[in-house]
Amino acid sequence: LLRLSSIMSGMVALRLPRGLWTAAVTVMLVVLGAPVAEGRDSPQDFVVQFKGECYFYNGTQRVRLVARYIYNQEEHLRFDSDVGEFRAVTPLGRPEADSWNSQKDVLEQKRAELDTVCKHNYQIEEGTTLQRRVQPTVTISPSKAEALNHHNLLVCAV
Repeated sequence: LLRLSSIMSGMVALRLPRGLWTAAVTVMLVVLGAPVAEGRDSPQDFVVQFKGECYFYNGTQRVRLVARYIYNQEEHLRFDSDVGEFRAVTPLGRPEADSWNSQKDVLEQKRAELDTVCKHNYQIEEGTTLQRRVQPTVTISPSKAEALNHHNLLVCAV
């Protein structure tokens, strides 16, 4: 099993195609406009995250895409390619799931990301990262010398 993960939080991003950026911004706008948020002030500080995870079994024989939409450290919406549609994880995600599942073009794009994102990134990494067969070496040592009968912190270097 190999897992490639891309995370977006605030202004930090890793190799996200334009479609995922659009989705993340849309999530933020939908969350702030959702009925749950109506009638109250939006918090001054909040965090909206998107996590796209690709799971590979036997190379690209079986690939699974899981897209997680997170508001203030709570996952509220998920797309799992094994399910093929958006599912609400919390009540906050229900309006988004209903909306996005009713839009055939959104579902088609998300389903296509199995190929356009996961398999595409696998092909990029296959030639460099995935073909490495070097046996790793591990060194474990105490972080600093402590007197006996005290807990020590161990440092692991790979």
